[in-house]
Amino acid sequence: MKKIALIAASVLVAALAGCSSSSDPTAPVESRRPGVTAGGGAAPGAGAPGTGRAAPPTIDVTKQQAGGVPEDLKRGILGQRSVYFEFDSNEVGEKYRPMLQAHAGYLQKNTVAKMMVQGNTDERGSREYNLALGQRRAEAVKRMLVLMGAREPQIETVSFGEEKPRRPGGDEAAYAENRRGDILYGGEF
Repeated sequence: MKKIALIAASVLVAALAGCSSSSDPTAPVESRRPGVTAGGGAAPGAGAPGTGRAAPPTIDVTKQQAGGVPEDLKRGILGQRSVYFEFDSNEVGEKYRPMLQAHAGYLQKNTVAKMMVQGNTDERGSREYNLALGQRRAEAVKRMLVLMGAREPQIETVSFGEEKPRRPGGDEAAYAENRRGDILYGGEF
């Protein structure tokens, strides 16, 4: 187990080292003023007069929704966000088809929308087993959504295993509620 942790830590360090930025002092720095670098000069491609270059596109973040999702995702069939699983299973039940079809349709119409499917398990089984089972559950929901027309890059998956129980307790009712895949949209995760 220590060897796996050491290898994982080494991979993480290598990945972070690869992400470090260069210290090139001539690299342009983004400015809040269009067409100007932090040093006051014109940014490359900033549209200097007479050059025929257009200014780079910008995104107006003031028009984006602050910390939430559209209301239509909170009610009706789109307000249903959990797929429940049988014990030790990652098979999506037929009864969830209409709900998943509605979510897939929403993603088709809203191509910039992002979704995360969180896989969860009950507390039975080892931590490692439950993380793997939670991931299989999340992937199963994603696979159904993609088969129904959603674009794969719009959907991320993650497993919480037994770490995020919806209902604490050691009885079958609690176990049944904790064996699930939860659907969240951008702004909720």
